[in-house]
Amino acid sequence: MTQDLLALVAGLGTGLSLIVAIGAQNAFVLRQGLRREHVPAIVTVCAVSDLLLITAGVAGLGALVELRPGVLTVIAWAGAAFLVTYGVLAARRALRPGALRADDGEASARPSMRGSVLTCVGLTWLNPHVYLDTVLLLGSVAAGYGTHRWMFAVGACTASVLWFCGLGFGARFARPLFARPLAWRVLDSAIAVTMIVLGIRIATLR
Repeated sequence: MTQDLLALVAGLGTGLSLIVAIGAQNAFVLRQGLRREHVPAIVTVCAVSDLLLITAGVAGLGALVELRPGVLTVIAWAGAAFLVTYGVLAARRALRPGALRADDGEASARPSMRGSVLTCVGLTWLNPHVYLDTVLLLGSVAAGYGTHRWMFAVGACTASVLWFCGLGFGARFARPLFARPLAWRVLDSAIAVTMIVLGIRIATLR
């Protein structure tokens, strides 16, 4: 019982240490949460994706990914292009004050759930770092717990669900700050820089 608890806590801590960082996925979830746009769907996509990746890593998929580095190369190029494109779109929003609205805006101006979900899927699954961190790293650490590795996985999955729920649904408490267009300009500028830098970094590492 003690070993299971230790593995659970270790998984929770390791999961949080990897996921709580400024990145493409977190930046997108934050923006969706602030605008209250399809938050339940976005949080679900992120959490379920992490659960699948963590489970795959603990089950041993990490070893397969190591044997097929070409797969990560293809994902890296696609992900780099996707991130840079999204970054450019964020930069355009930052340069257009009329688009920087803290309220929900016109219903017709809101992106569709399908579009938001597809964007979220792209930011999640086209990022090669998600495979390195979630599948390879977490999978390797979990393997060190032997028969208790699935309790480690439960802890890591719990960390992911707690983080995305907190980020997506908790972002509304920061809405008063974003009642001013300047705050949205700063946020979209930060998102643009984050996405473009990540995209270039992924492309140049090939």
